[in-house]
Amino acid sequence: MKTTHYVAREPDAQGHIHYPDAEHAVWQTLVERQLKLLDGRACQEYLDGLDQLALPHERIPQLGEINRVLAATTGWQVERVPALIPFQRFFELLASKRFPVATFIRTPEELDYLQEPDIFHEIFGHCPLLTNPWFAEFTHTYGQLGLEASKEERVFLARLYWMTVEFGLVDTPAGRRIYGGGILSSPKETLYSLSAEPEHQPFDPLEAMRTPYRIDILQPLYFVLPDLKQLFDLAQQDIMAMVREAMRMGLHQPKFPPKAA
Repeated sequence: MKTTHYVAREPDAQGHIHYPDAEHAVWQTLVERQLKLLDGRACQEYLDGLDQLALPHERIPQLGEINRVLAATTGWQVERVPALIPFQRFFELLASKRFPVATFIRTPEELDYLQEPDIFHEIFGHCPLLTNPWFAEFTHTYGQLGLEASKEERVFLARLYWMTVEFGLVDTPAGRRIYGGGILSSPKETLYSLSAEPEHQPFDPLEAMRTPYRIDILQPLYFVLPDLKQLFDLAQQDIMAMVREAMRMGLHQPKFPPKAA
């Protein structure tokens, strides 16, 4: 497993996590910067979830605040985890309708990008859509499948997750919108993903599983759902049969240069 220099903050005896003022200030900067970009770019289901969560701007929210909203909407919860967790733990949590949240926030030096998912990415990027039953059902099913999958199958499942939950786009009556949390927590990717620069392809789960990606660059390709309910419909299909077919067919050529050594 990768290593990280970030350490998740521990709660006190009452379950309250104390963050220093400097970290609250980072949260405020990130939230306010991102909110300016979301109108006309984020999908309505995400914006509805954001309204329901009513995230504070001036401080990092407590996980209990998020849990009250998720419990009332889809029955999900968030769970405090260290900065990085193994695949097995990740799937266990999703399979039990618990979304992992690392209780640290990026430093001002890494404001625009960090490789580890921090509390801003997880709560601002992903939790709004966990109030949506279609998205929540897909994420739950994904966790259940991952628990039973082999190590090699999990790599193909990871690509499906990357191309949907992290970096997915969706067509709506109002135009093309973002639902992927990896985009919605990045100002640069929010603007770039909807521009003419990257390639956009209609969503196909088999194609998504066969498409290599890199985590440290702007994505060269985004898959576009016809509507968000497509995720719920996909959860009812035999995703593991698609994984086996993708494994048989093999990967596409990467659309990006190899990482420098």
